[in-house]
Amino acid sequence: MLFRRHVPRTRAPRTRARRSRFLAGVTAAFLAAAGSLIALPGTAQAANLLTNPGFESGSLSGWSCSGGSVVSSPVHSGTRALAGAVSSSDTAQCTQTVSVQPNTAYTLSGWVRGAYVYLGVTGGPSTWTPSAAAYTQLTVPFTTGASQTSVQIYVHGWYAQGAYNADDISLDGPGGGGGPGGDTQAPSAPGGLTSTGKTASSVSLSWNAATDNTGVTGYDVYRGSTLATTVTGTSATVTGLAANTSYTFTVRARDAAGNTSAASNAVTVTTSAGGGGGGTGFKQAAPYLFLGWGDPPSPATVMNATGVKWFTMAFILSSGGCNPAWDGSRPLTGGTDQSTINAIRAAGGDIVPSIGGWSGNKLGPNCSTPEALAGAYQKVINAYGLKAIDVDIENTDEFENAAVQDRILNALKIVKQNNPGIRTIVTFGTSRTGPDDSGNRLIERAAALGADIDVFTIMPFNFGGGADMYGNTVNAAEGLKAKLKSAFGWDDATAYAHLGISGMNGLSDQQENTTPAIWTQIRDWANSHHIARLAYWAVNRDRPCPGGGVTSNCSGISQSTWQFTSITAGFTG
Repeated sequence: MLFRRHVPRTRAPRTRARRSRFLAGVTAAFLAAAGSLIALPGTAQAANLLTNPGFESGSLSGWSCSGGSVVSSPVHSGTRALAGAVSSSDTAQCTQTVSVQPNTAYTLSGWVRGAYVYLGVTGGPSTWTPSAAAYTQLTVPFTTGASQTSVQIYVHGWYAQGAYNADDISLDGPGGGGGPGGDTQAPSAPGGLTSTGKTASSVSLSWNAATDNTGVTGYDVYRGSTLATTVTGTSATVTGLAANTSYTFTVRARDAAGNTSAASNAVTVTTSAGGGGGGTGFKQAAPYLFLGWGDPPSPATVMNATGVKWFTMAFILSSGGCNPAWDGSRPLTGGTDQSTINAIRAAGGDIVPSIGGWSGNKLGPNCSTPEALAGAYQKVINAYGLKAIDVDIENTDEFENAAVQDRILNALKIVKQNNPGIRTIVTFGTSRTGPDDSGNRLIERAAALGADIDVFTIMPFNFGGGADMYGNTVNAAEGLKAKLKSAFGWDDATAYAHLGISGMNGLSDQQENTTPAIWTQIRDWANSHHIARLAYWAVNRDRPCPGGGVTSNCSGISQSTWQFTSITAGFTG
């Protein structure tokens, strides 16, 4: 169907047939001919930059670890390997920072065993294995930025998934600044760590700068023994915390050679109680409006008739490369979309753009780095002075693509850092009982990367036909709540406050029927559980046409005009 937003999980997501794609390539001959005209990234020479890469020293020298130790068995080679003691509150992450050269290709690789073991670059790409009974090699190629001179690599397991092992980790490429091997002097410990603010879900910290013979390149902020975030300045905000909960923080400095200081003084902070048990404080009733399809109505007419104030406007796609445009073709400014946004705001409302969707040429796969993707998002933010953005992550090119998932999450992390107060939303499909494996990975990686996502919104429809749309929506939402609790350590109230529901009014693609009465039940459940967001697809279809089937400009059922929008406007969270 033209307007389908996601498809059901009728078989295992890793084995379902993939859609054919058009793959564009550039031949080696063309690259050779263009070499004199195009500045390509430098190619790394084969040289392992890591200190103690196989842990053969018998210690964790060169590494900064939480919950890690060196063992003699099982090993991949040599006589020693890393054992990560994962717990329900610690992924047992080990990191190492080394000097690199700008605009240069590198390859990170390592041998791991265990369940849910991750290998990656902080702020960059990563890879993982869901289960490896024997040692399995993971490989992460990446290219440094134009001015990048250091990189932090990491390996870790996942919460409550059991111990993991890692061995023979390698970062191949040329060293920066004459190589990291000559400096063994650690920075001084940061001093004066103090809390400068807190909310129900975050703590802000500041400290005095450390000193080092070659210069401090960054600071690692720890929540207990878990690495919470890494920054280059002397302040940080740790997010994703539970309300009314005590946390202890320390900070360590590091230099370009990977030397790490002793810990700073510890500071213990109890987060605020928060409204309704903590969360983002963000509540939004925002049905979808799509100007490129389905006889779009006048938003002012709908607002006057229903009282709704927000719309989720769909869809921002790529107009070619890493360039955002409405439906991939209409400009951000000066066109009908901007006129519509202006009219909504003139009527006292606002919009959140939906970036992505099921089909079309999307920004996630087209923007090559998190920084580039964040830049594309920033163009949309700047065009309208936005308060929130929604990234609708679907299909095999984004939702089931681990590299693109990480790129989107890292880009949203950058957006939050560059736009204080903006809210970020991710929207994705679900099973009847909660997130599938791709959805679970998305949530796990959001926690691991510190992406600080405000709302995780599921789309509980297209379950396969004949569904109990109220019961299955509630079950899917409860499954999402449980996953958020396990990934972030939140209580029920905090997890609900980060949860969104985006349904489909009337007949779904698979003839599931969400009636006005059922949508009212869902709305009331959402209010009673104080979730963050309620939306549906779409206002274009919020018109009656009983017996009309599944179509773009009406619901296919008996209802009054704008009835679903009126119900949605009653969502207060």
